[in-house]
Amino acid sequence: MEIVLLERVEHLGQLGEVVNVKPGYARNFLLPQKKALRATKSNLEYFERRKTDLHAQNEQKRGEAETAAKKVDGMSLVVIRQASEAGQLYGSVAARDVAEAIVAAGFAVERRQVVLHEPIKALGIFPVRISLHPEVSVNVTVNVARSTEEAKMQKERGEAVTRAQMAETEEAEAQNAFEGEQPAGA
Repeated sequence: MEIVLLERVEHLGQLGEVVNVKPGYARNFLLPQKKALRATKSNLEYFERRKTDLHAQNEQKRGEAETAAKKVDGMSLVVIRQASEAGQLYGSVAARDVAEAIVAAGFAVERRQVVLHEPIKALGIFPVRISLHPEVSVNVTVNVARSTEEAKMQKERGEAVTRAQMAETEEAEAQNAFEGEQPAGA
């Protein structure tokens, strides 16, 4: 099915391009989301009349997205989840969870803007792409941990922390504290 794009669509084309897509993709996504029109003679004439308005709207939305991108880019989020001793999550962290964490941090992001190709199913630090506009995307870091203390340790180490590693660290800290309290003559 031939359509004319009303905005840039990633991996498809730019504003105003006439492209051929599968009918289901057009009917179920592009047309209802008002991202495209069927490429009929009347729709092409309509597009030519509105072309400057559509370009202006696109520039305005891109400007707003770039402003928001400066604030969100490089943000580090902590998501607390229950997990096994080996670091496997009981459940997963999905795009909705990442979007909720960004909203809790004070920024407006929708779930569909979070580009997460598969859910996060283990403890650790993961880069996640946020697409604020078809032409503007940023990366945030999602730190999935069992507790805030564990999240701090993961951030320091740059990798997932298991229960055994946490116990070793606590034991070493206790030993250092104990050695510090020993009298000098003993």
